[in-house]
Amino acid sequence: MYPLRIVAIGGGTGLSALLHGLKRYAHPQRDLDITAVVTVTDDGGSSGRLRRDFDVLPPGDIRNCMVALSEDEALLSKLFQYRFAEGRGLKGHSFGNLFLTALTNLTGDFARAVKLSSEVLASLGRIYPSTAANVRLEAELENGRIIAGETRISKSQARIKRIRLRPRVCKPLPETLEAIEQADVITLGPGSLFTSVIPNVLVQGIPEAIRHSHALRAYFVNLMWQPGETIGFRASDHVAAINRHAGFDLFDVVVVNTRSISARQRRKYAAENVQSVVNDIDRLADMGLQVETGDLLGEGEIVRHDPRATADVAMELARRGRVAHGKVRILGRK
Repeated sequence: MYPLRIVAIGGGTGLSALLHGLKRYAHPQRDLDITAVVTVTDDGGSSGRLRRDFDVLPPGDIRNCMVALSEDEALLSKLFQYRFAEGRGLKGHSFGNLFLTALTNLTGDFARAVKLSSEVLASLGRIYPSTAANVRLEAELENGRIIAGETRISKSQARIKRIRLRPRVCKPLPETLEAIEQADVITLGPGSLFTSVIPNVLVQGIPEAIRHSHALRAYFVNLMWQPGETIGFRASDHVAAINRHAGFDLFDVVVVNTRSISARQRRKYAAENVQSVVNDIDRLADMGLQVETGDLLGEGEIVRHDPRATADVAMELARRGRVAHGKVRILGRK
């Protein structure tokens, strides 16, 4: 029996947390085959500077995913995450970002540089940028304004009506489409809705591949509103926004957290006018979705998904997807 196959799509800290949790299933028993598909629209910080200076895809989210899947969590992972605190031209850059940029210039291919870097880190999975095109994010706000750039979009005070990629026509890697076709479960999220999750379904061919895959298709709902993006959003609003941008209903399952955040955390986030996402389960069911619930809240003052608990849910969904996938294949052979 071949390993379970998970394709995890997204970006930011949400995707890297899920990958970190999944890693223990991929080593040493090799019960899991992991493919990460990562958004490449970041234009801030070290990634943004390298993008402008060297015309490369932003390496930051990719680097975090490589480290999350790294078999060596000691020196090499720490080296890739090391950020220079001083030095003209170096201050603010991470070593991993510089390494990926240098390797891209040497090979002439960002995806090839990611593969080679993953080998250096002994990453327990494959990592692909959602597209090899140098795309930028653009948002249409409900007040009619158009703003460009992920950083500006995430700081917007007006509600986002729609986002799009520039250039509009960009394609995924063939390896991404192959992984989606063979997956037992495809996950989107957790992560920033408009700047980490949705950009992936704007890449030509990815939403169609997800829809036609025999995999179980699952969305991990965010825990909190995000300033500048999803103030006031319920769980169903997140799903509806993704479906609207994909052009059709994308999911079979929605995964929501049931553990309440602490009073201390509520006070901390209230200062930013941020509250927990309301899990309107009845509405999700009315949308034809299966709802998976569980305690997915991590420890600490910052409200984030727990990597282990989130990965456990993803693995259970992969097992269900394998059963359904197998039935479809048997039917297809008759």
